[in-house]
Formats: sequence, C-alpha cells, structure tokens
Amino acid sequence: MKALFLGDVVGRSGRSAVSRHLPELIANLSPDFVLANGENAAGGFGITAKTARELFDTGIDVITLGNHAFDQPEAIGLVARELALLRPANYPPSAGIPGKGTYLHIGADGRRVLVITVMGRVYMDALDDPFALVAQELEACALVHEADMIVVEIHGEATSEKGAMGHFCDGRASVVFGTHTHIPTADARILEGGTAFMTDLGMCGDYGGVIGMDKEEPVRRFTSRLRGSRFTPAGGEATVSGLFVETDDATGLVVSCSPIRVGGCLTPSLPKLKQ
Repeated sequence: MKALFLGDVVGRSGRSAVSRHLPELIANLSPDFVLANGENAAGGFGITAKTARELFDTGIDVITLGNHAFDQPEAIGLVARELALLRPANYPPSAGIPGKGTYLHIGADGRRVLVITVMGRVYMDALDDPFALVAQELEACALVHEADMIVVEIHGEATSEKGAMGHFCDGRASVVFGTHTHIPTADARILEGGTAFMTDLGMCGDYGGVIGMDKEEPVRRFTSRLRGSRFTPAGGEATVSGLFVETDDATGLVVSCSPIRVGGCLTPSLPKLKQ
C-alpha cells in the first residue's frame, strides 16, 4: 500500500495550499490512503464543519486533531458525527469527550487502515497514558490479520516522547509520526523492525511566519513580554509538508518512506518512485 500523511494544516493559507497541491500529489503518487492533521485549520485554532469539508473534498480520507481539537464550539458535535475526524484517543473515558481517537478506514479495494491518534503528555495537557492506549489498540487489531496498515500519530511537544513512541510501536505498526510543533524534522526513516518514523511532519502553512502565525505578535511577545493582539495565521504562500510511505502487502511493514515538501519557501522534496 501507498499512503500520504500531511502535517498540521494552518489557516486559510494552509488549506489553500492543500487544495492546490494535494490533487497533483495524488495523481503522481497514487496513494491508497491520505491523512492530514486539521486541528489548526479554522483560523489557526480548531476546526469547523466548513473547513473539515474543504479538506475532505481535496481527497483526504481521515483528519486528526490535537490540543486545539475543541477550540471551535461546533467541534463537539462535529467529532461526534464525523467518524473520520479523530480527536486524541487518550482523553480519560470518564470525561465523556465525544468522538473517537481510532478509526478503521476501509478503502474501495477493501484494504484496511487503522488510525490511532494520541496526544503526548510532556509539556502538554495531562491526558491518560498514550503508550498504554496505543498498546491496547495494537493488541486488539494486529497488523496484517485485522489491518493491512496501522498508523500511529502522536501529537506532542517533546521529540523524546515521539521518538520513544516510534520504538515502542516498531514492528507492530506500519508508520509512526509526530505532529504539533509545525517544523518538519530531517529524520524520516525505517526503524529496525520495519516501521516508518518521522519525529514531526511539519505543517501545511506559511513558513514565513512563526510556526504558521503572522510573525509580528509572536516577536512582540518574545521581546517585550506583552500581549498586543491575538495570534492570526500568516497569509503567505504555504508549504505542504508531510511523509509518503509504501508498505509490503505481505507484512504491512514499510519498504520505503520519503518526506514531502511542496510549494512555499522550503526546499522541495518528493519521493523517487520505483519504475
């Protein structure tokens, strides 16, 4: 199987870049499955029904969220009814949070992709243990037997926590990647057990700002310690950042992985496809 994973889509600029570049990426790479993190899609904070539909209409199969999952009031009802829109799975069950953090996508050809998305706990909200939750899901849905591909996303701050999740899942999941920090890391690789890993996919946003936000207000806060106004998404041309993988159908493990960077101000990166 081939799959394409896109980092956090930030604001109108990020959505526009996805709309512009994703159809061409799909035409050239022929992925069987496409996922994007959409927690910053609506004005940089959260997601709405309109922005979710805009992303789904570009060819995205599953949208994941993170610490901004419920910043928009309508998101509570939206995640409850939209099965392919996932909030972090490790919210405490006792909290009664709507929606789910796992989803088994079944493609037109019948192949199954299990998506598990969790939020890290280092410098983040104190949710339940993401490792225990992922272990539980991997035990319940084994690679090849119950799913042809298993995807684990960890939305977190700490590179160490994301790296630990990669090794924790090695050989049991097809791919593990991090989101949230909006900067693509240069460590896309296949781990010893055959699992593809990238510490952070980066973002689909304007890298001319500060992690996708207009640079004036972040610079003001860092230099003066004073708040001037709310953060707003940067409006320049965005880069679409992510990861492309191909798995062995017999094992569900990865045979190739490549970072994706298209448009905007970052150096382009596309996979070299086998002839």
